[in-house]
Amino acid sequence: MAQTKHEIQAILTAASMEPRHRFGQNFMIDGNLVRLVAEAGEIAVGDLAVEVGPGTGTLTDELLLRGAEVVAVEIDRDLAGALRERFADRPHFRLIEGDALAGKHAVNRELSAVLRAARIATPQRPQKLVANLPYNIASPLVIELLIEGLDLLVFTVQKEVGDRLRAAAGSEAYGPLTVTAQLLSQVEVLRTLPPQAFWPQPKIDSSLVRVRRKDRLGDQAVAFGRFVHQLFSARRKTLRKALTQAGYAADELIAKHALDGQARPETLSPEVIHELFLSSHPPSELSPVAKSRR
Repeated sequence: MAQTKHEIQAILTAASMEPRHRFGQNFMIDGNLVRLVAEAGEIAVGDLAVEVGPGTGTLTDELLLRGAEVVAVEIDRDLAGALRERFADRPHFRLIEGDALAGKHAVNRELSAVLRAARIATPQRPQKLVANLPYNIASPLVIELLIEGLDLLVFTVQKEVGDRLRAAAGSEAYGPLTVTAQLLSQVEVLRTLPPQAFWPQPKIDSSLVRVRRKDRLGDQAVAFGRFVHQLFSARRKTLRKALTQAGYAADELIAKHALDGQARPETLSPEVIHELFLSSHPPSELSPVAKSRR
């Protein structure tokens, strides 16, 4: 059963702690939301569910009750201790204590090793993220977990990130996160969530997002991500200027794809940006990245 606000407060008090802003801690206190998140994750018996930021374990408990094998990643030492105690007798619970990211562009090494080992042991078993994501790591983590090979990601996140994931070319929210995510997956924003669904209440609305892996980048994902960031390094640049400053043959690429050199990169669709990337990077430059699953 989902924990109430008072139950979460009691757990924290017993551990002599309060919500820690630096870890982006906002706990789900709406039982209906906890169940909704698990249902959106399409959890079936035997699925491997990664939960980043399990907090006091309310969503963790729901995932275990539905038959998932849960790999939880918790950076907060005190919460990690409470989770170990709470789930000590649950054989399908595994805790990784630490940051879910190893630097800005890599998944926690222990988590990556667990996922690889599970894929080797049971290659057909779905691997999913189902989590109330800490706001401060959501954007890079979503991309890195898609590159890592997870099949489905369902998470709550600040509405701004949800808007960026599904943004259309030319819109204010459109950027590198949008382009890379839409070439790695199909993005759905399932619901907008009010601040009252969490404690402490965030100052903004949140979104429940489902990202289904649909990879069109393969081993090129990391190199493509660098290319996109080069194009978007400064908004308001023209496409010609952005390509030139990044060291590419701008006029040749623009002519090849019949593009307007005075257009801004943020007006180009993910598909067009991908075509530009392929034209500007010979196959010999695109060394395989072992992270890619398919």
